[in-house]
Amino acid sequence: MVREPLTIGTLELKNRIVMPPIATYLSGADGKVTEELRSYYGARAEGGNIGLIITEHTYFMRQGMAREKQLSAADDSCVEGLKSLTDVIRQNGTRAMIQLNHAGAAAPISATGMPAVAPSSVVLPTDPMIGDGTVPNELSKQEISAIVREYAKAAVRAKNAGYDGIEIHSAHAYLLNQFYSPLSNFRSDEYGGSLENRLRFHMEVVEAVRDAVGRETPISVRLGGCDYREGGSTFEDSARAGALLEEAGVDMIDVSGGMCRYLLPGHTEAGYFRETSSAIKKTVSIPVMLTGGVKTLAEAEALLEAGAADLIGVGRELLKDAHWADKAFA
Repeated sequence: MVREPLTIGTLELKNRIVMPPIATYLSGADGKVTEELRSYYGARAEGGNIGLIITEHTYFMRQGMAREKQLSAADDSCVEGLKSLTDVIRQNGTRAMIQLNHAGAAAPISATGMPAVAPSSVVLPTDPMIGDGTVPNELSKQEISAIVREYAKAAVRAKNAGYDGIEIHSAHAYLLNQFYSPLSNFRSDEYGGSLENRLRFHMEVVEAVRDAVGRETPISVRLGGCDYREGGSTFEDSARAGALLEEAGVDMIDVSGGMCRYLLPGHTEAGYFRETSSAIKKTVSIPVMLTGGVKTLAEAEALLEAGAADLIGVGRELLKDAHWADKAFA
């Protein structure tokens, strides 16, 4: 199965292996693409054996920066550099997707120069702590609407830069995930409480991005479906969320962790988020992607054959060895 093509919306991939977004912080101080960053992605795409590369989380407004030297799509001056990045990724048939992210409460004032914002004025319950540990300001409805508009503007920049698709980041305790998780969302308005309310921000972003880029550009949501801790989001939440996101027009669900971030304590086996991805696959007809702990093509094949996912992300092996996929498919 791993060698078979797969379609995400209107986008056809040559195989089921994906390089998931892993932050390198090789951008310039202004968030622009550097030669070092371009070479990094170019080396991994050179052999043409990765179906899709989702580039590292990219900020689209300064208040949402997670760290200095994070990749930026915050204004039109970023498009030229991003175009040079998609050019090297797509040179041998690999497809490119951008991941747009707002860090919310995890945005340190040392990077942004601004107070952090979040669904509620609470410090994130992550271990280790992300952000700077200061209490964020609760977002107003007007501020939420402004962020939605900035998502759409950044999606247009990404499309103009040659990206084949847009991924919206709602995992790893960043802003949309903060709205989704009961551990960080204590709002009493229409953005808090029920799962549908906690997903309302997501739906507004999906609608705005779809209106901006059109039906032909696929949209993925990276969903931190389960927090794996008491009082947090559950497998049942993730299954229902996947179905609601599909109804909203999302073309792929990219599964990862919530407040546990991208690791699951005590687990290093291939596909350690498979319980979440399997729960989502039962409720959706769109492709589901699973990342975490996969080191070999055989492990990827086993997860696909078990029905845990439709696509497999291989992150750390590609981080360590730019030619992992070329060797694996040889």
